[in-house]
Amino acid sequence: MASASTDRDTPYRAAVLYRERLHLSWWLWAGALGLTALLAAEIWMGTSGARAWLPFTVLLPLTAGGLWWLGRIPIRVTADDLRVDDARLPLRYVADVVALDADGRRELLGVAADPLAFVIQRPWIGGAVQIVLDDPADPTPYWVISSRHPIELATAIGSHAVESRVGESRVGESRVGGSTAAGSDGRGSASGRADPEG
Repeated sequence: MASASTDRDTPYRAAVLYRERLHLSWWLWAGALGLTALLAAEIWMGTSGARAWLPFTVLLPLTAGGLWWLGRIPIRVTADDLRVDDARLPLRYVADVVALDADGRRELLGVAADPLAFVIQRPWIGGAVQIVLDDPADPTPYWVISSRHPIELATAIGSHAVESRVGESRVGESRVGGSTAAGSDGRGSASGRADPEG
């Protein structure tokens, strides 16, 4: 009994099929930290006391923390859903997936942008993926997600979205078929009530 209860309470964790983190490029880290060190040196200007060490011990960690925060967003694709940071999209609602290069991303987020779209865009990443949705309950027409590997991400989402929709339609057909069979069975409740005296 205890083991069954433990299994039921354990959250289901699907295998991750694609994983990416939208971290900053090394040259952005180097440039930002170099400029911060230059600013700290300007504040220091050869004086003694707190001004000699305070700018370096405050500005450099703050800059490093800000750079880490900008590149913290993870992308994960499982057989069931797409997760971007804390946003979750079940793959059964995906109608189409398009891998975008830098020009396609610029066009989609510029003149052709939809204000209801969900966008996770990082300017230091050229590629992106557009995920068109088919969910009547959600007004969001599509997601646009930055990616360094847009073709691989689009392939992972597209192939498993098709599998998810096919699996869902099979479950629906089996439910309909099961209820029809139960209704036509001689032992069903309708036939059992037909002759109460028999």
